[in-house]
Amino acid sequence: MGVNRSRRVQLDRFAAPIRWLGLVVRAILGTPGRAVRGGARIVADPARQVVDYWGSERVTMRQGFIAVCIASLTSLIAGVTLAGMSNRIDAVEGLFILIPVSIGMRGNIFGGLAARLGTSIHSGLFDVSSDREGMLYQNAYAATLLTIATSATMGVLGRAIGGLLGLETVSVWDFIVIAVVGGLLSSAVVLAVTIYLSVVSYRRGWDLDSVGSPLITAIGDVVTLPFLLLASFLVAIDYVTPLLGGIALGTAGLSLWRGWSSRRLVTRRIVRESFPVLCIAIVLDILAGAVVQPRVDEVFLVFPALLIVVPGFLENTGALGSVLAARLGSKLHLGAVTPRARPDAAALLDASIVLALGFTVYALTAVATLGLAEVIGAEYPGALRFVGITLVGGLLATLLAAFIGYYAATTTYRFGFDPDNHTIPLVTSGMDLLGVICLVIALVIFGVA
Repeated sequence: MGVNRSRRVQLDRFAAPIRWLGLVVRAILGTPGRAVRGGARIVADPARQVVDYWGSERVTMRQGFIAVCIASLTSLIAGVTLAGMSNRIDAVEGLFILIPVSIGMRGNIFGGLAARLGTSIHSGLFDVSSDREGMLYQNAYAATLLTIATSATMGVLGRAIGGLLGLETVSVWDFIVIAVVGGLLSSAVVLAVTIYLSVVSYRRGWDLDSVGSPLITAIGDVVTLPFLLLASFLVAIDYVTPLLGGIALGTAGLSLWRGWSSRRLVTRRIVRESFPVLCIAIVLDILAGAVVQPRVDEVFLVFPALLIVVPGFLENTGALGSVLAARLGSKLHLGAVTPRARPDAAALLDASIVLALGFTVYALTAVATLGLAEVIGAEYPGALRFVGITLVGGLLATLLAAFIGYYAATTTYRFGFDPDNHTIPLVTSGMDLLGVICLVIALVIFGVA
């Protein structure tokens, strides 16, 4: 009796602080209080609802988990390629400025393409057809025009921003040639994969919103860097490089005009809505490259394992935010999510999936990169420190990706735009910049930079 009474006294002692802590957490975060369509059921146990929702979405979570795991492992290929480009990065001044934006544009354009096709599948508008007025053809055509237009824009803005920040770079014609040639070669591969994945998802009932962005960004990473490396050998060739740069710039202007004035409604809307947003995305991605460029010699070339993790780090942050943005875009179109400042239950539950995937993918990235570094003999700043850098930076970036993904989708929808045309570029490029900043913060926390 005395023991039980003593335990009750101890429990009563901690009951009030725990109750107040619960009230504070609820006041800050808010209880995800209403069901998906705005019903009146108050959620008594948010944790239980998350578990139940994960159970109901187990197929989607399994598909998303497989997709992000594949993306993480394939990003190692891109990381090794990037580490192998170290001599070329030294030889071509300012080349690193183009790396995040070149990788990012593949995810921006073709991740957006997958998101639009995913929405058309959910709404019953998708059809496997070569009809030029069909949804598939118009989306693919718009993506091709945007690729050409944005590649030349990348070269011009990359050189301009590099000059404004006082970074040493090659000429604007060199930048344009590298961006356009590397972009066209890699985009041809990524476009084919995106269309194939969309058709397979349609026929097999996969959730394209969950698997599209991770897989497409992974493929984009793998194919972009080798083609970018190949294009860099066209730098500083007398008369040839300026001529190719001029042709590329003229072709980009013609592509933009063709898309902007197209008689096909879907193509015209995609180009008009996407190109301005993609220009913003280009600036953000270039700034991401500019953040890394001054630290290449002092940090990333000293510890090549950190260079290996960069493509996967950028890819994963954008892909996770894009998964949430794509899911919310489809639900906004279907009326299953309310676009308001305070996320409702459906949006919070989707965000919980992204957070779970984020922890998984960065833990896998850290361990896999560390193992690969041991195999190839790449230096790293201690095993525990390396894992800590990847996990801390990755989790910070995942939280930001979820935040940006939600507000990008709901804000564009409330202004009457198609979230599929805006959210993927904003999320992936915003997270390229913020993801790099999170990585640098983690490097500072662990005393590496």
